[in-house]
Amino acid sequence: MDAQLGRRSLLKSLGGAGLLASGALSPLARAMMGAPAQAPGPWVRGFGALQPFSVSPDRIIAMNVCTRPFRAEGPRIALETLAGKPVVHNYGHGGSGWSLSWGSAAEALALVPQAPPGALAVVGCGAIGLTTALLAQRQGFAVTIYAKERPPYVRSSYATGVWSPDSRIATAEHGPAFAAQWLRMARASHRRFQTLLGLPGHPIEYTTMFEMAETPFSEVGAHGSRDEPAYPHYSRDLAPELSPAPLALAEGHPFPAPYVRERRLMLFNISAYSRLLLEDFERRGGRIVTAELSGPEDFARMDEPTVVNCTGYGARTLLGDESLTPVRGQTAKLMPEPGLNYGLRSREAKVSVYPRRDGLLVQTAGENDFGDGSEALRPEESFGAVERLSSLVSALHG
Repeated sequence: MDAQLGRRSLLKSLGGAGLLASGALSPLARAMMGAPAQAPGPWVRGFGALQPFSVSPDRIIAMNVCTRPFRAEGPRIALETLAGKPVVHNYGHGGSGWSLSWGSAAEALALVPQAPPGALAVVGCGAIGLTTALLAQRQGFAVTIYAKERPPYVRSSYATGVWSPDSRIATAEHGPAFAAQWLRMARASHRRFQTLLGLPGHPIEYTTMFEMAETPFSEVGAHGSRDEPAYPHYSRDLAPELSPAPLALAEGHPFPAPYVRERRLMLFNISAYSRLLLEDFERRGGRIVTAELSGPEDFARMDEPTVVNCTGYGARTLLGDESLTPVRGQTAKLMPEPGLNYGLRSREAKVSVYPRRDGLLVQTAGENDFGDGSEALRPEESFGAVERLSSLVSALHG
């Protein structure tokens, strides 16, 4: 009831802000919609027309919380014996689970102490579990996935879904020790994603993000949560070819900030991508068993001789792994905007919007996200993010 009252109150205060009726657009915005423009700047010639889109709380169709499983040392990819059975761990990828999934799967499967063909159990049906299971099938294993939930009800289904291979992947202190493995994982994953471009449903595609800031981008870090450690800049320092460098826009752009840059970004349309992975797994004869594990002793009860544990943040409870630090993230999904081919990010407003096919995904950063494992929805966070985004869009389009 409180959330509903908050929503109605916010709707009233916004007064429909952000709904971009074409008759209310500025001359510049009308020009961007297709009318002739007076001496358009290079960014217009290079990118094309910027489609206006609608932002208001009444367009919210979903709100979700994703708990990122951060480990200071980097992901745990290791073999140990639990309850008398070999278990390969593959969890703790921070904000890089989707991005590093294929490369991480290859690293984990290299530790499996049996040669295919044979039976293999994978625990977890999120980004890491599904890709590990598929890669194991391609290597010749007969794979069974054990999971309490499957997409779209797993944590990774609630992620933002962008190529972010070094997002909260390790601390700067542990960065050098993990660097070589990260590079292998990032390159292997990136190669696999390029083979998924252009497929029906657009599971993987590129989009353009316009990033705005009040001060130079070099002056402030990427994350807004307090008490966060310093992170290594792997993408910038080790593999710049995997993440195209942003292009700073010259003066004369229409964005409501003094510093703006344009970045090409690989986007995962998680609904279509998850369905593709599930269908591929099942087509190859894979089985999914609904099961909720309560401790390592449950591994021994599985028929398969080896288990690959891909439980993400769930490993903290399952294994008592206190090295996992939760990093909370809440998103709101707005109604889809067909044809929209760009997103926005504002550093000061702490809000981003990504043009996913299943809806515009609005992400915000909270000051206390780091270390917060709560999965309870906080509607006021999403309403506030949509309000700030509405102001940005209104300033952009007039």
